[in-house]
Amino acid sequence: MSEKEIQKIKAELDAVFEGLSFILSKIEEIEKVYEQGQSEIWIWDCDKVQWVQDEGARGPYERADPQGLNGSDFDLMLKDLKAHNGRLTRDGFFYWVFQDQARVGRKKSK
Repeated sequence: MSEKEIQKIKAELDAVFEGLSFILSKIEEIEKVYEQGQSEIWIWDCDKVQWVQDEGARGPYERADPQGLNGSDFDLMLKDLKAHNGRLTRDGFFYWVFQDQARVGRKKSK
């Protein structure tokens, strides 16, 4: 086996390890939710999403642009929003998907 082939296998194993680590962290989060007696389980953490302050026709809001990694909290949030027709309210914030179906906005619920 060549050095190049070995490096490729190592890179693939690193990617698998990262994926498994992410899954394990999500399982731990779900276990904590159950231990705390909460009835809703969110698979994404809005605090792990990069938000940027912005202003639109209806005033100030926060915007999150696509952040790359499949399975990231942004990716999971976007999928959840799309499953809820592009809008949902959670933890005092209203979230929505922009027309481009790639960006997400949020602002405090009234």
